[in-house]
Amino acid sequence: MSEAYKLKPIIKSYIWGGDYFKPYREGVFDNISESWELSLRKDNNVLVEGLDKPLNEVLSKKDLGPACDRFPYFPLLIKLIDAKDNLSIQVHPSDEYALVKENSFGKSEMWHIIDADKDAGLYVGLNKDYSRDEIEKKLKDSSILDCLNFYKVKPGDTFLINPGTIHAIGKGVRLIEIQQNSDLTYRLYDYLRKDKNGNYRELHIDKALEVIDFHKFEKKSVSGDVLADNKYFKVVRKEINGEFRLSADEGSFISFTFIDGQGKVDEIDYHKFDTFFLPNGKSCLIEGVGVIVISSVNK
Repeated sequence: MSEAYKLKPIIKSYIWGGDYFKPYREGVFDNISESWELSLRKDNNVLVEGLDKPLNEVLSKKDLGPACDRFPYFPLLIKLIDAKDNLSIQVHPSDEYALVKENSFGKSEMWHIIDADKDAGLYVGLNKDYSRDEIEKKLKDSSILDCLNFYKVKPGDTFLINPGTIHAIGKGVRLIEIQQNSDLTYRLYDYLRKDKNGNYRELHIDKALEVIDFHKFEKKSVSGDVLADNKYFKVVRKEINGEFRLSADEGSFISFTFIDGQGKVDEIDYHKFDTFFLPNGKSCLIEGVGVIVISSVNK
């Protein structure tokens, strides 16, 4: 019997989503904007395939590992995202700000590109240093995009989004997002779009101006298999061709998502965009081909 759990994701359909992930998900959906691969949030708890129980009911504290002890909640949230249209321009606060102002933790996250249309890209960070007054003016006259970097992307590109960095996923991009388990988002600009009732979406400009990093964004380079390694999470990309033994022996559980390929995790079949959870102290044998994104919590 495998010591890894195959997970059933939670599907989210929003107005900006597409159909890229539909062939890989059971059910009928208008679109699949987000596929929540790993979530132990109270209102969104993924199920374990074969058990049809929420993952949190299967796990013990020991299964999470000592690296998770410093968090009062399950620390990670992992999503697959398909942006058929532009997402809103937004920013996330730091832990320090959020704990005081929102009674919540902030959000650090990373994006790893799975696929992208020609000339599709991401808005990430300011293109030079700005003052708070300058950014506030740009938000009021709806010209904030002039201040942002737009990066055309291709499969395999990786971006680290620290708190305070203005960012948005552009249309035509599909990616995997690993983030702190937080839903705190301050929306700055939404392209003057209206919902079906003719209303603009709520913006959070006053709070955003308190947390924005007004310095020029410096993209950090990623080398080798390690895509991210910060105080919250470590993310590694691994190509599989044959047998590969994966062990959760660094004091944390491991979550791994196949962004390509097929084979078996012990006796469990895997296909493209399947996600597994490996408890702390356990191991599994992967046999097959493909590419996996492996996430864990740093001590």
